[in-house]
Amino acid sequence: MNRKANLSSLSQEHPRPARQRCADLRNNAPVHRVELVMLRIYPVRRIASPNYTGTVAAACGRDESGIIGMVLWGEQTERIRVGDIVRLTNGWCRRRNGELVISTGTDGSLTVLDR
Repeated sequence: MNRKANLSSLSQEHPRPARQRCADLRNNAPVHRVELVMLRIYPVRRIASPNYTGTVAAACGRDESGIIGMVLWGEQTERIRVGDIVRLTNGWCRRRNGELVISTGTDGSLTVLDR
């Protein structure tokens, strides 16, 4: 089997989730894949709780459909910058203070696509 055929069969077994838009995100629902431009990152805080000890920062990003709040954890607070185009996969969406907020949680990932 050649490389192209092998990659093709791999993508059929594990199809990439369709990109979601900010307007499509819902409270208490998974975030499969969303791509955003980072608009603002608030000051980093250090927290200690039974579930997590480390750095955290609030942020916000936008796509063509709207703006969404984000939570950045640990090394994400150092790696992500204003203006970055990022892809969040396998995250979660919750409502906080009346607004939707997304995060990678423990199982998701946040990738910088472009600076």
